[in-house]
Parts: sequence; C-alpha cells; structure tokens
Amino acid sequence: MATSSQSANASQQSPDAADNAPDAIALLTQDHQKVKEMFEQYEALSDRSLASKRKLALAICLELTKHATAEEEIFYPAVREASRKNADLVDEATVEHASAKDLIAQIVAMEPGEDLYDAKIKVLSEQIEHHVQEEEEEMFPKARDARLDLQSLGAEIAARKAQIDLPDMQSH
Repeated sequence: MATSSQSANASQQSPDAADNAPDAIALLTQDHQKVKEMFEQYEALSDRSLASKRKLALAICLELTKHATAEEEIFYPAVREASRKNADLVDEATVEHASAKDLIAQIVAMEPGEDLYDAKIKVLSEQIEHHVQEEEEEMFPKARDARLDLQSLGAEIAARKAQIDLPDMQSH
C-alpha cells in the first residue's frame, strides 16, 4: 500500500528492518498474548514452587517493562499526534502503566512466599487484562484509522524492546 513511504522510513534502520518486522499493533498484540499466557502459567504453579514462581514473576515483570516502555516512548506519542481526540485515551493508558510499574517494582523487590506476593501478581494480572482490553478495543482501532506507519513503528518498538532490562534484576 504505502511501500514507498515505508521504504523511506526503513532506510534509517537496516534496509529491510521495517519490512520484516510485524506492524506495531501486531507486535503489541503478540506481547499481550505472551504475558497473558505467562500469568496463566503462574496461576497453575503450586504454592511450594517458589523458585519457579520467582523466575516466572521476573519474566512477566521484564516483558511488561519492555512493552510499557516501548509503548510510552514510541507508540503512544504517535497515537497522540495522530489526533487530539486520542489524548484522553493515551493519558489513561499512561496512568495505568505507572500503576503497573509500581507493582512491578514491589514484586521485583520481594521473594515468593512473602506476604502479599501472590496477591500482587494477581492484581497486576487483572490490571494488565483491563489495560489490554482498552488498548485492543479502543486505541489500536484508532491507530489503524489514523493510518500511522505501523510497519516503521513496529520496527522501532522491536528495536527499543531489545535494549530494555529490569532495574536491579541481578541483585536477586
């Protein structure tokens, strides 16, 4: 469709980076599905599986941190810029991210078996489920309607996610 503009934008990356990357919405939706499956795996673990719980909880926190950071730095500004009508939606999503980041920081600083550890994972899961629903039902359709260069944004998001790690992850 708009391959000439995609090629122009892709030239800033490697020659085929934007053409080979999934579009931004497909990439973000894949992230949503991956995290949902990880939360389901966590729920299935026994109370005695402390090492597995810790490993999976940190993997969830890392995935959410990568996803949220890339959305806030790349996707949300593009959606906001596309239309002033999107400002409230982007603002709400940003506040939801801040709440999730707070819980992530608490979870990373804790060990499984501590009071409220499982509860914090459960609340994080519920918050993310609500957030995902709003993005997929409201924000993503508006981004498609705005005719954003989703291929280029997808390449930028993938590259940014590859750079992100959890703070203090090595201290545990």
